[in-house]
Amino acid sequence: MTYQVILPAAGQGKRMRAGKNKLLLELNEMPVLIHTLKVFEGDEACTGIILATHPQDEEEFRALLKKYLITKVINLVPGGEERQHSIYNALKTIETNGIILVHDAARPFIRKGHIHRLTETAEETGAAIIGVPAKDTMKRVQDGAVVETVERSSLWAVQTPQAFRISLLKEAYEKAERDYFLGTDDSSLVERLNVPVTIVEGDYDNIKLTTPEDLYFAEAILKKREKEFC
Repeated sequence: MTYQVILPAAGQGKRMRAGKNKLLLELNEMPVLIHTLKVFEGDEACTGIILATHPQDEEEFRALLKKYLITKVINLVPGGEERQHSIYNALKTIETNGIILVHDAARPFIRKGHIHRLTETAEETGAAIIGVPAKDTMKRVQDGAVVETVERSSLWAVQTPQAFRISLLKEAYEKAERDYFLGTDDSSLVERLNVPVTIVEGDYDNIKLTTPEDLYFAEAILKKREKEFC
């Protein structure tokens, strides 16, 4: 099952406190962005990558694509004020049908096997997301006090990629634009169409690099995976 993928990469990552786009930070002497791109570059099922970028990063991004021989990026589009706007800018450039993935560029550890399960599920159902069951006890808090302990077995931490039929995701984004609705992820937009979204279980390594502490976990994951392939 083939697919295209949108990578929103225009955020400035203020919580990372790096003074630049966090995707340009290096893991094992290679930028985070390239780690992520290489997953899709090396997947024969991926037919194209669309990057949503901040104008100040575009020249550097293009240089990195050339340096690391990333050939599947078919378009760089301007990012918007919010992540949702960046993805919509990218989505508008797609004129084909089929399956589209949206993936956080700061999640470099997604596995191809999980990508393929997602695309197959999205082809069958129209919408599929990846996540992992919540590990911790969850509390609902209001005004600094615990209101209730939430039953954990039904709670999942949602990750990316999220996979959809292109026509469905476009419909969801068009409705969100009409309604001035800003969602927390792509699935939340599709859910507003009353379309069921199927969840596929992933793994806990698929972290998003958001804060400086995440870089320590990322290095540990890289070392673990190096041992897996020894």
